[in-house]
Amino acid sequence: MTVRVVVVDDETLVRAGFRVLIDSDNDLQVVGEAADGTEAVRVIRELRPDVALMDIRMPGLNGIEAIRELLGDPSPVPVHVLVLTTFNLDEYVFAALRAGAAGFLLKDTPPAHLIDAVRVIATGESLLSPGVTRRLIDTYVRRPGYTGPVTHALDGVTVRERDVLGLIARGLSNNEIAAELYLTVGTVKTHVSRLLTKLGARDRAQLVIAAYESGLASTWGARTRGGR
Repeated sequence: MTVRVVVVDDETLVRAGFRVLIDSDNDLQVVGEAADGTEAVRVIRELRPDVALMDIRMPGLNGIEAIRELLGDPSPVPVHVLVLTTFNLDEYVFAALRAGAAGFLLKDTPPAHLIDAVRVIATGESLLSPGVTRRLIDTYVRRPGYTGPVTHALDGVTVRERDVLGLIARGLSNNEIAAELYLTVGTVKTHVSRLLTKLGARDRAQLVIAAYESGLASTWGARTRGGR
């Protein structure tokens, strides 16, 4: 099946570039474009695409507000939103996560990775780039009142689920986790679902936080903050 995509960005050349890239893949098709949040809401509600590539900083209604309108009650649109962001917009990243964005990539992501990300998001998975994951962790540990990892937080989580959680904290997709652990993608999805339930997490971003808070990702977090 062809994945139908709407591209939302206030720069004409950026939209044109994404259209050419996405349409170059036989399984993906750009079915619409929008230059701001208001137009994005209208176009996405009308066309009902599988995935929306959403810029954040746009005139008028910004990307976060558009996501809230599309995914909030009382009539959410069944679209998976992939936000394209930059390192210096952390406050927007977290707001978009809370609004319901399914994934984040940096705008300097290689074209092949963007294509793969669209496919991942279209299946209903969440996706956070390793860079955004690092920023999420770093921002979390700087919060007032944070006192360090809580090692007992993973009580009830199996060894294999801990393996999966650790790789989620590194920003790996389900396909990448499956390859790393020699599992099927279906098995990884089952582990992720169980982790969400056991840890009371809403989405993949909250699993990243749980991994760090439990101490599971603290060593990895220290490495990445040190320059890796």
